[in-house]
Amino acid sequence: MNHIKPFKICGNIYFVGTEPASSHLIATEEGLILLDSGYPQTLHHVIESIWELGFDSREIRCVIHSHGHYDHLGATRALLELADAETFLGAEDVDYANGTLDLTWAKELGYVYKEAFEPDHALRDGDRIRLGTTEILCLATPGHTPGTMSFFFDTEENGVRYRAGMHGGVGVNSMTAEFLNRYHLPFDCREKFFAGLERLKREHVDVPLGNHVHCNDTLGKAARIGSGAGNPFIAPGEWIPFLETCAERLQRQIEAERRR
Repeated sequence: MNHIKPFKICGNIYFVGTEPASSHLIATEEGLILLDSGYPQTLHHVIESIWELGFDSREIRCVIHSHGHYDHLGATRALLELADAETFLGAEDVDYANGTLDLTWAKELGYVYKEAFEPDHALRDGDRIRLGTTEILCLATPGHTPGTMSFFFDTEENGVRYRAGMHGGVGVNSMTAEFLNRYHLPFDCREKFFAGLERLKREHVDVPLGNHVHCNDTLGKAARIGSGAGNPFIAPGEWIPFLETCAERLQRQIEAERRR
């Protein structure tokens, strides 16, 4: 699990995560927002990154989770020992977080989920989270998990307002026939995933964020910061092709299963 030197993405958005799972910090006038806490084993990296950027991790007021998998919420319980923060998670994934359902993907990653917590807020489609002047629109995009949420909010850089957006979970690993059959889960998660992708195409996004570094070429863009070609994270032409690629990936998986 590699530490990544933290950096500013755009406006008040910063990358404070690691290579296995991204974490983003949003700095507001009333405190900090953390998007995904990551693995418990990498929390020290996240805290170190926040300090390196000049912020105080004790000022985190909101921990917002993209979905209920171990690599995105595993560190939250420990983080709450440090910061007086409220926690947010899609309503359908709350039982993942509190340990009622053993579906956090911890076993698949080689761990045991021992960091259960009860989210303060069960997010529903269309909910908004506000801290300071930052308001985050939460849209339900089930598929990867039933409670996967996608987030959209404005940021400002050099006097220009941009809209950031993140799909909360595009991995097809939790939608394979083998996984769904193992846990007796419904196959309609696939149709819901496709529908969510189509819905998100209607959202304008200038700054695509990923909850894993490969989702938006986080590392490649970070390497180009300061190259003189502008901010590589401001990329309004990437959002639709990204969503289409996600749909194609699941479609290929389905077709491969049919051929077996």
